[in-house]
Amino acid sequence: MEEPPQLELSNLEIQNTGPDTRDEITDKVDDCPIEEVRLTVPITDDPTLPVLTFRTWFLGLISCALLAFCNQFFGYRQNPLYISSLSVQIVVLPIGRLMAACLPPKVIGIKGTRWSFSLNPGPFNLKEHVLITIFANSGSSYVYAIGVITIVKAFYHRDIHPVAAMILTQTTQLMGYGWAGLFRKFLVDSPYMWWPSNLVQVSLFRALHEKEKRPKGGSTRLQFFLIVLATSFAYYIVPNYLFPTISSISVVCLVWRNSVTAQQIGSGTHGLGVGSFGLDWATVAGFLGTPLSTPAFAIMNVMAGFFLVVYVLLPVAYWSNAYDARRFPIISSSLFMANGSRYDVSRVLDPATFKFSQSGYDDAGQINLSIFFAFNYGLSFAALAATLSHVALFHGRSIWRQTKATVSGQAGDIHTRLMKKNYAAVPQWWFLVMLVLVLGLSIFTCEGFGQELQLPYWGVLLAAGLAFFSTLPIGIITATTNQQPLNVVTELIIGYLYPGRPLANVVFKTYGYISMSQAIMFLMDFKLGHYMKIPPRSMFAVQLVGTVLASSVYFGTSWWLLERVGNICDPAKLPAGSPWTCPSDEVFYNASVIWGVVGPQRIFGRLGRYAKMNYFFLAGALAPVPVWALSRAFPERGWIRLVNMPVLLSATGVMPSARSVNYLMWGAVGLTFNHVVYRRYKAWWARHNYVLSAALDAGVAFMGIASYAMLQSRGINGVNWWGLQVDDHCDLARCPTAPGVSVPGCPVQ
Repeated sequence: MEEPPQLELSNLEIQNTGPDTRDEITDKVDDCPIEEVRLTVPITDDPTLPVLTFRTWFLGLISCALLAFCNQFFGYRQNPLYISSLSVQIVVLPIGRLMAACLPPKVIGIKGTRWSFSLNPGPFNLKEHVLITIFANSGSSYVYAIGVITIVKAFYHRDIHPVAAMILTQTTQLMGYGWAGLFRKFLVDSPYMWWPSNLVQVSLFRALHEKEKRPKGGSTRLQFFLIVLATSFAYYIVPNYLFPTISSISVVCLVWRNSVTAQQIGSGTHGLGVGSFGLDWATVAGFLGTPLSTPAFAIMNVMAGFFLVVYVLLPVAYWSNAYDARRFPIISSSLFMANGSRYDVSRVLDPATFKFSQSGYDDAGQINLSIFFAFNYGLSFAALAATLSHVALFHGRSIWRQTKATVSGQAGDIHTRLMKKNYAAVPQWWFLVMLVLVLGLSIFTCEGFGQELQLPYWGVLLAAGLAFFSTLPIGIITATTNQQPLNVVTELIIGYLYPGRPLANVVFKTYGYISMSQAIMFLMDFKLGHYMKIPPRSMFAVQLVGTVLASSVYFGTSWWLLERVGNICDPAKLPAGSPWTCPSDEVFYNASVIWGVVGPQRIFGRLGRYAKMNYFFLAGALAPVPVWALSRAFPERGWIRLVNMPVLLSATGVMPSARSVNYLMWGAVGLTFNHVVYRRYKAWWARHNYVLSAALDAGVAFMGIASYAMLQSRGINGVNWWGLQVDDHCDLARCPTAPGVSVPGCPVQ
């Protein structure tokens, strides 16, 4: 009897396992131009390994759904808990091996078809593990459209059709997948687009799977990983539960307890952070990501930008009282009245029409920003313009060469050649069909359902055009520096073209910028699959299914909580001790007021206080020109080309969510390992650096989950003492310094 075909896509993707007609030497020599990749990524491949197995689907789908549920569930709480795919990467390995040891090798047929699959096709292999992690990446990535749904129901207290909300959630994610497919040739196949953060996962996969001989007097990478994991896990109980204050310690504030100016200078959470530090890995990697996976030159660019903004521009602007800066805190993302008090948003929004109220705005007055927040918007304008200029000057020729190489079918490095040799590529028309379908559904969602999303069809098309043109330049920056420049141009454009409509603004941003950001994430996963030699069509299937599943779970969890928890996201009406305060969504709500309700015309235009911030667009466009000219004039000085103006200008883009102490610790740790250790102890760095990063992250994640589940979720938050405060005890750093301004809790100057 003829055996039915196995339902494993990898079997269909193997193109050629016989002798290659090309020179075999080219498939044995690691000719990747990036040294970090040569030191980390193997140049071998076994195309016969089963990939889309029962274990892959079973563990992958469960991991994706669990991470999506947990991250959305915890995301609404006062202390959000983020669970990354790294946790799944560690946990599923013993489960996969247990399934390989216990499940029978029985072949199960699918009724009505010739397809079948085996419960146990053999030992649990590396490629199955990678695809399960890709599933988990989909579940761990926040679905930005959920923020739109949340502010509609919980902040604006309006209804939204569940079908419209569901389609919005799916289309914003899948549109990003379409953009990723269009730019694979440039951002995945090119060896110069190396995606530094992927090397952490590659190192961890190798440590978990490869058999290696323990060096005399040393340890294997897996042993090293487990030792660091256990240490990180045990230590994190201190900053997470017993002594949270050590996450940010300010020496200046401990000495000068009654000086507003001293605390503004010394506070690591609300000020400049001079003399502040943290003894917590979450402080190092919590906002900016692990510094161990960021190249030294990128860290130097970020820290140079941080020092110029925080220690030069900000003090000069604040203490010279630019824009009445001293009436407000030195660093804050809140909106203020002219007298220094918080801005009353309800006065500028007409509840009947859900649009801007001119009479209410005339009564309330202009919106005022802290000087740091104002300049941060200006710098984001500059970073956007600098990104386009930098890519044109420094990468324009390589993009053109890559275009010609793509058309002529030329191969890249050893990894690209192995992928082309062993596996069938994903046809481009698959992505094009998806884009057409998603665009159609997006227009239907915005124009239908009584136009409750406020965005017309031309807004969807314009947002899609912006995403298309920005994916490549920002992808190049991210793929080479591990940094993604901040982009606020979508809010700015729709704020001018279609003002006074908060939902139109945030939906436009979601389709424009966020779909591009999702494309960057998908491309990063594509590159991980490229390094680990995963069949491209298997990657396509896993990413597509994972995206749809994760979006559905995120939507279902948020809708359930928004309907079930009374007064969610409203601390004034919540019962005492309720954790459902939604801090991140409150920031998103405030942004919708700035850009959507009041609009950029009344903040950054001729009717606003901060119109001069628009000059940052011109400054950003010109900023890369001197660096490019110097690199051409002095080609022997290679360090000049490493000065990356988009990264430098966007260095403080995640502040004030991130704080000064985060930058200082991130830069110190990153430069220690990726500059000092890399130069002096390269062998140790190559063997342990990325494994160290993964182990520290995993230890923090596991202890965070354990302490929350066993203690904090039950209201047991530790002994009430001085060190329990999740702050640096610099309360006066949030005070204004202008004479006569009265703010609760602050001395009047």
